[in-house]
Amino acid sequence: MAEKTADRLFDLSLTEEQRITRENLAKFSQTELGEISRSADEEGAAPAGFYNKTAELGLSILPIPEAYGGAGVERSPISNMLNAEDLGQGDMSLAIGALTPLAFINTVLDQGTENQREKYLTPLAEEYFKPATIALMEPKATFEPSDLATNAKKDGNGYVINGVKSMVALGASSQFILVIANLEGEGPAGFIVEQGATGLTVEKEDYMGLRPLELSRVTLENVSVNAVAKLGEEEKKLDLQRILDLSKIGLCAVAVGCCRAVLEYVKPYVVEREAFGEPIAYRQSVAFMVANMAIELEGMQLLVYRAAARAEQGLSFKKEAYLAKVFCAERSMEIGTNGIQLLGGHGFCREHPVELWYRNLRAVGVLDGVVAV
Repeated sequence: MAEKTADRLFDLSLTEEQRITRENLAKFSQTELGEISRSADEEGAAPAGFYNKTAELGLSILPIPEAYGGAGVERSPISNMLNAEDLGQGDMSLAIGALTPLAFINTVLDQGTENQREKYLTPLAEEYFKPATIALMEPKATFEPSDLATNAKKDGNGYVINGVKSMVALGASSQFILVIANLEGEGPAGFIVEQGATGLTVEKEDYMGLRPLELSRVTLENVSVNAVAKLGEEEKKLDLQRILDLSKIGLCAVAVGCCRAVLEYVKPYVVEREAFGEPIAYRQSVAFMVANMAIELEGMQLLVYRAAARAEQGLSFKKEAYLAKVFCAERSMEIGTNGIQLLGGHGFCREHPVELWYRNLRAVGVLDGVVAV
């Protein structure tokens, strides 16, 4: 048997810090997210003051260097992935919203210059929630991140951006929007546009799921930004694939949390619900469906954990992130559908949360560029 090397090990044990954090987040997710999930969905917005409560968890300021007002904690894709999973079990929409600024922060830390880190991260290192987001997706049925319709051109010492972005999380409230555009002659590039810029229009979009997330359409008409707004060194290209892969891990982790919520809800239901004089759990078709949901959930979790582990070790994780996204997009819909099916007529009723989780899980196969761990 070949001797194992460190980079081949797949250790699922948590550090003491991760264990404590998971315990705290599980409580927060249940009490702060789960309890307001339905009302937030009905209102189509997070309750006032909710995101400030998430700021107390320190999720966004932890990786920001102390020099810029943050905690200066070494970034951990595994820890970020675990946080996303725990929050997702409370509510997918609110979880993604709480983690959206972290995606912006991690991208600037990864690919920004020292001046950009100071300029854009310092304002986000506050005790209260300061939104920032990434605008990648576009309103096109065959949208492909490598073929962007949004374009940027050099204009003197700066750039002019034109295009339309869709499904931008926290688009209307974000102080900074990292717009991914096709830079003439160079390919994909990132430009940090500040809220209120001339030519920038943000409109809320309505979808069947993720209603409290404040998904927005961002229109850029001759928006001018200065040279420092272009992410990274002038001669260095944007690593768009890294952003996409890290966001796949984060989104899948949130989906794992939501699918776990579905499973934990239907297990006692099928035991307590009686039909023809006995619990429906006694029917093999029901028992096998619940068992399959648990099996698929384990598969989703392992694929996401593997991708996050490779990202943390500095290894290539493109393939692992892709496999996790494809599998989670398919299996999360299967779990959501089966959750509805197991509740029978109750699955169609809004008094039960499974229909809400089902609608949110539909977004897993659609979203890109959010929750970059």
